[in-house]
Amino acid sequence: MGNRTKRVLITVKTKGGVATPASVLAQKIGPLGLAPKKIGEDIARTTKKHWDGIIVRVCLIIIKRDVTIKIIPSAASLIKRELYRYSKVI
Repeated sequence: MGNRTKRVLITVKTKGGVATPASVLAQKIGPLGLAPKKIGEDIARTTKKHWDGIIVRVCLIIIKRDVTIKIIPSAASLIKRELYRYSKVI
């Protein structure tokens, strides 16, 4: 009938700027036919600038083997980022 696209949401908690281990991602995205190592490097590249060294939750939105990475920070990670940024200014 209709051409429906399957949308899959996967959340992973990871340290910003560090490549998420492929073993963690393989269990979640391996069955979808995606390369865990490449996705881990993409997560590290996305989180490097603003979240370096801070633990954040990353949401992977997968539609037709196309991955979009969205960062979902917690209140604690937002506070840590602002404290780190403020300590650099002084």
